[in-house]
Amino acid sequence: MTTRECYKRILYATQINQRDILFGLFFCNLEEIILVLRPLFLYLLFISFLSCSKEAGHQEKVVVNPYFDKAFEFVETNKLDSAFIYFDKAKELFLSVNDSLGAGKCLINNAITLTEKGDFFGGQETSLEAIKYLNENIKKHHYYLGSNYNNLGVATYNLKDYDNSLRFYELAVKFSEDSLNTRVYLNNMAKIYQEIGNYTESLKLFQHILAGTSKNKVEYARALTNIAYTKWLQNPNYDARPELFKALTIRTQEKDLWGQNSSYAHLSDYYHKSIPDSALYFANRMYAVAKEIKSADDQLEGLQKLIKLSPAALSKHYFEIYQALDDSVQTARNAAKNQFALIRYETERHKAENLKLQQDNTKKGFMLVSLLFLVLSGSVIVIILYRKRKQRLELKAETAIRENQLRTSKKVHDVVANGLYRVMTEIENQEDLNRDNVLDKLEDMYEKSRDISYEKIEYEHQNFHEKMAALLRSFATDQVKVVLIGNTGELWKKVDAKVKYEVEHILQEFMVNMKKHSGASNVAVKFERNDNRIQISYSDNGIGIKDSLQFNNGLKNTGTRIENIQGAITFETQTERGLKIQFSFPVS
Repeated sequence: MTTRECYKRILYATQINQRDILFGLFFCNLEEIILVLRPLFLYLLFISFLSCSKEAGHQEKVVVNPYFDKAFEFVETNKLDSAFIYFDKAKELFLSVNDSLGAGKCLINNAITLTEKGDFFGGQETSLEAIKYLNENIKKHHYYLGSNYNNLGVATYNLKDYDNSLRFYELAVKFSEDSLNTRVYLNNMAKIYQEIGNYTESLKLFQHILAGTSKNKVEYARALTNIAYTKWLQNPNYDARPELFKALTIRTQEKDLWGQNSSYAHLSDYYHKSIPDSALYFANRMYAVAKEIKSADDQLEGLQKLIKLSPAALSKHYFEIYQALDDSVQTARNAAKNQFALIRYETERHKAENLKLQQDNTKKGFMLVSLLFLVLSGSVIVIILYRKRKQRLELKAETAIRENQLRTSKKVHDVVANGLYRVMTEIENQEDLNRDNVLDKLEDMYEKSRDISYEKIEYEHQNFHEKMAALLRSFATDQVKVVLIGNTGELWKKVDAKVKYEVEHILQEFMVNMKKHSGASNVAVKFERNDNRIQISYSDNGIGIKDSLQFNNGLKNTGTRIENIQGAITFETQTERGLKIQFSFPVS
């Protein structure tokens, strides 16, 4: 909810006046022509800006950006993929006329879209890029700085990095000059404190928000609910009913369905142990409202409550609905993330092509370009079609070659590089060397290397926990102690074979990097399962990572592997000494 509210606010706050319809259609229909002759077009557009500014006297300069307007048209029809592309085009046009604020706005909109679609790393990256175009010393930039830092807070929160998320929300509050936005940012901070169990700080913020919401019944009800619920979490004996029902009454009167959904969820939690029948009633109400507002996440939460509170027969029925909905939601979100990743890739590729065209064409004089424009205008459509087909074929071939090279490089790294390093480590640390054992391992590597260009991969392993233990302990020496926790056969029973393969190479990469770079004497790897996820925690007491994290080929492959298994990874680099890495992935 918070991200969507902020998203809408920034969209309408940044939207400039619409130009007449014919002018907009001109740009849409000749988009491909602009791509080929863009340097000329921008130059002529710049000249027209100068003429307009002279006629306007001392009026403020307004940058005409048809891409920016077009992006908002797509936003209003919820075509966020198309809006994403046009915001990027608008950013490039803003930069060409040195409008840094316009470029920053475009990046903020795209960053919020990426965060909403579940690409939290992409949302972080794009928001951080936007900061480069915003100036803290210019007051009219403050609104956008606040929105941008709030998006960084949301993305970081979803990556479970609560400390940095709080830091970003504090910056959002610092630059907020709108009381409504400020309360939204403070509410986000209070939610983090509530989640980490710091109820005292959470209540301080919620009460501060409550004091500023007297004129807004919907906000007042939200703050009242949060305060009551937090007090109950802090003290289970606290009677939160009067405040929770008061807030529900306000939300019903105001026809605030999102607020009612929240009230029903809190009341169901409150009555869960004391009056299960009431808890079941409110869970049913929450599920019904969640379907009405078409919130998949709230429907899933409501179904979870119904599964726990309902009789056995109904519980099974709700579980089947939950499974189907959860699968559908995950599929949709993964598709959206992949879609925007592809859009970003294509956008960057087009930028490189356009930059090359600009560099070539800027060497030509204005008169020559004008003459060429008159000569080529009659044949430009034929040229575009020819070049487009040629570029498509060339790019297709280049992409296929590049993907094949990357795939082969990844296999060489896993099979040869890390395999050799592991054998070297065993030879280095074994006094009584088993020559046949070493030869067997080298022969196995040789056989795998022969098939390195093929897709065949042996996934299955009967005793995977034993294989993992052997892999990790092979890096133990007299100077390096390796401790394993929770690596049992039961843990890996329901894990897909392909996932096991990826996890094996991820941990092998961690251990190789430890051996090469860390200087650690103690290494611990902990395996645990929480519900439908397995979490693996790696830690050592080595030199850690003092500065910014540098991704070599191994770590880049690790990131790809974690994406392949729909996992998430967190590096804790701010520790005094050593390195901590946590990654998790879903299991069926």
